Amino acid sequence: MTMKIKARSTFAVLFYIDKSKAKKKSKGRCIITGRITIDTQIARFSTKMNVDPEMWDAQTGRAIGKGKEVTRINRTLDNLEQEIQSHYDRLVLEDGYVTAEAVKNALNGIGKKATGLLELFREHNEEFKFRVGVNRVKETYEQYLHSYRVLENFLWVRFQIKDIALNQLTHSFIDAYDFHLRVDKRMNSNTVLNHTIPLRKMVRRAISQDIIKRDPFVNYVAEKPLKQRRHLTMDEFQKLLTTPIAEKHLERCRDIFLFACFSGMAYADVCNLSEKHIKQDDNGVMWIRIERQKTKSECRIRLLNVPIQIMEKYKHERTDDKIFKLKTLKTIDENLKTIAQKCGIESRLCYHMGRHTYATQVCISQGVPIETLCKMMGHRSVQTTQIYAKITNQKVNEDMKILSSRIENRYELPKDDVPEEFGKNQYYK
Repeated sequence: MTMKIKARSTFAVLFYIDKSKAKKKSKGRCIITGRITIDTQIARFSTKMNVDPEMWDAQTGRAIGKGKEVTRINRTLDNLEQEIQSHYDRLVLEDGYVTAEAVKNALNGIGKKATGLLELFREHNEEFKFRVGVNRVKETYEQYLHSYRVLENFLWVRFQIKDIALNQLTHSFIDAYDFHLRVDKRMNSNTVLNHTIPLRKMVRRAISQDIIKRDPFVNYVAEKPLKQRRHLTMDEFQKLLTTPIAEKHLERCRDIFLFACFSGMAYADVCNLSEKHIKQDDNGVMWIRIERQKTKSECRIRLLNVPIQIMEKYKHERTDDKIFKLKTLKTIDENLKTIAQKCGIESRLCYHMGRHTYATQVCISQGVPIETLCKMMGHRSVQTTQIYAKITNQKVNEDMKILSSRIENRYELPKDDVPEEFGKNQYYK
């Protein structure tokens, strides 16, 4: 059996002028045109340079004579020819075939795709930047910038390179990055995930753009940390509610945090909260109905007295339909540290603890079903809600008291089976 081997494509680059199109306004000078030929396909392009026909050698496709102009023209044409050759070689290597039009487009930057990992990452971050304030938040953008720097550092420290071709990404590269984060940088599992998730997103972006065909993350299993959401204890909750705070900016920060504790709303969603999201039902009950920025799922939250009072308290500050004018998340978290000290709370407070506190203390501990809480918090699945809504020991104790009262007189050992020495024990009848 013989195998037919395809003959190598004929490839040529030529520069020429058309004397019949000499422009009178340019004193008879002619535009230098480039021509790319691959097999029988031809693509022409303008070099954006012109030349005196008397200075042009049609055989060599270059300017002749002496002087700076001749040197400049020929150097530019040499560089163009080298660039075209590079595009041709790359396209053949990547796609296995090439057309004259494809080489021309590559020369003009049309359809150009990022081929380096960091190059693609930068492209993503630039696009994300324009979405901040529309459907993305600044904090997420800053996290991507940080992950970019961490990845950039890894490439230099581990391989002494400034970027890596996307088609060179392998499973071993992913494992090496994971090892670098955990061992060299001493990051915990949560932080490792914060950096591997953006990397995985870049890989998926490359696959969707047909830059690479295989996923180097296949068979990679990230060590997932046990998620334990921190929330306020009931004692801390009471201190936060009742401790007087003289400083107005801290009082306002405390109130915004309490709004989260009594609504379960994330920072980004409170930023987006406007009058159109406040609805009143037929019974006069106020509700928040808003699409979560993170999951795009609808939240349906009944407004309790405390958040209604907070909304009324700061109503005079509104300059548009937004309910609150919030400081940055970083500023709020810094202020919460000071507030914790003033309230005698030893736990380190952060804004998102308000969401966890709503799930545990305000809802789960008061008997709200997990399915109902799932809808109010805008989760896609009950499993996510179960992570956020950690069952407290107090709730377990209360549930067992109810169970005990229900079965107390329904089950007991026959008196003859109770040992005499335990006859007076309170656990036996």
